[in-house]
Amino acid sequence: MIELPVIPASQLPRKPDWLRVKLPVGKEYRHVRSLVDEHKLHTICESGNCPNMGECWGAGTATFMILGNICTRSCSFCAVATGRPLAVDWDEPNRVAQSVKLMEVKHCVITSVDRDDLKDGGSAVWAETVNAIRRESPDTTLETLIPDFKGNWENLDRVLAVRPEVVSHNLETVRRLTREVRIQAKYDRSLECLRRISAAGLRTKSGIMLGFGETEADVIEAMTDLYEAGVHILTLGQYLQPTKAHHPVVEWITPEQFKYYQEVGLRMGFKYVESGPLVRSSYHAEKHLFDMQ
Repeated sequence: MIELPVIPASQLPRKPDWLRVKLPVGKEYRHVRSLVDEHKLHTICESGNCPNMGECWGAGTATFMILGNICTRSCSFCAVATGRPLAVDWDEPNRVAQSVKLMEVKHCVITSVDRDDLKDGGSAVWAETVNAIRRESPDTTLETLIPDFKGNWENLDRVLAVRPEVVSHNLETVRRLTREVRIQAKYDRSLECLRRISAAGLRTKSGIMLGFGETEADVIEAMTDLYEAGVHILTLGQYLQPTKAHHPVVEWITPEQFKYYQEVGLRMGFKYVESGPLVRSSYHAEKHLFDMQ
């Protein structure tokens, strides 16, 4: 059992003004909403309570979550439900591909729950989803935000073989807090996953959430580890507590501190650093298609 820090309600930091977001409204938002409902699609926008859902859906884009909406892991930060997932839906890749085509998505982000219950970790569905989107929308570029496949690198290779334009795997937090925040994950296993993605010659991306109680030295260490693992694109954002049962927010990181980390990351040599309180893994993902040469 991992004990989470307990912060009395009277001591919880008040949410600052810079974390205010606009309510989702508008014609494009309603259009995306109807497509998601009609095709019974799971989006991390909803399951993860993303603060940017209104902005992204209003622009006609969404991040699709495949392999169901029940995760086999129970990370203390995540709003996605934990439990025993349903059987694999082999028609899901086609439904996602049809929706990408209907939405005329130019750059599509795909993520998934962890499926540790499956021998292949869901990698076959991952590969087929990429292939299905390319059949239906050959001009659409793809970012895949993948799990670590429990270190079964044959499953990772199955996804890398279909060559998404960007492959992302999130470190989520610093080394010191990994057992507290990502209970069934391993810091060094995530770094190895990223090394293998980069070694395959693919644009490699990772993200860290801040506000769990990490120090500046912790963050710089994690950024250094990611750069040395071959990561090209880094995202840094503020952790927001989904419910009272989840890990508490220990600190609100200021926009100035995020700007500082962005400057540090660019000096390290990252090709792109997206850093800010409301930044999430797929926020402005279309900007991360850069020339690798």
